Amino acid sequence: MTDPAVITIERCGEQHADQVAALYSDPQVARQVLQLPFQPTELWRKRIVAMENERNVGLVALHQGQVIGLCSLQQHERVRLSHGGAVGMGVAAQWQGKGVGSRLLAAVLDVADNWMNLRRVELTVYTDNQAAVALYRKFGFEIEGELRDYAVRDGQWVNAYTMARLRTVAS
Repeated sequence: MTDPAVITIERCGEQHADQVAALYSDPQVARQVLQLPFQPTELWRKRIVAMENERNVGLVALHQGQVIGLCSLQQHERVRLSHGGAVGMGVAAQWQGKGVGSRLLAAVLDVADNWMNLRRVELTVYTDNQAAVALYRKFGFEIEGELRDYAVRDGQWVNAYTMARLRTVAS
């Protein structure tokens, strides 16, 4: 296992666009998220620029200056839903199971809890991605339901769980 001290977490910016595009172009990564593989760098650049506001947090994990993971948190815009946000994450295939997802998720949830005061953080994850389900459970997420035929992957319909973590906010 690689020493976690050599992995840094920082805010995702335009300078990461090429590497983020490469991360999600890996079919092993793309098959576990809702992104299509081989999306152009310019599309990722636009997405990253859109994250540059107070309701969105995009964090990258870096090893020797290379992007090895991305985790985003988007606070819901609707007033009645603004106590919640949605998480999305991707980790390079060769770095999965080495603590990168844990580091990214911990950092994003710290922002959600201590800076955005979010009560609810939610996500979707394919039902057969047991490693990711276990990671989310470790951070207090619970399965709320199963979405049948949620997305197409490898030419087949696949199910996903909707998971959420509710936090008690001090009054």
